[in-house]
Amino acid sequence: MQLDKLRGRELDQLFEAILKLDTLEDCYQLFEDLATVNEVQALAQRLEVARQIREGSTYHKIEEATGASTATISRVKRCLNYGSGGYDLALERLKQSEGDS
Repeated sequence: MQLDKLRGRELDQLFEAILKLDTLEDCYQLFEDLATVNEVQALAQRLEVARQIREGSTYHKIEEATGASTATISRVKRCLNYGSGGYDLALERLKQSEGDS
């Protein structure tokens, strides 16, 4: 894992802070202060690209729907195939929580 190289007090603090948030509004507040609008949009776009790849969408359809470049789509696909499983974990948890609603 690449983030393991960065593991330490500051990164742990960031992730612990995110885990302590209770609502979407809490997340909006933190991320508004923590990152630029473009950075947050890029993260959201990557997660949506991952969701669409997992659903079997083509690069062309993903590009049209998300505005993501083919480079971004390729990077996300590489992470889905060879990464640490974070996208799949997050998407599965989202799917489970949608079922609970």
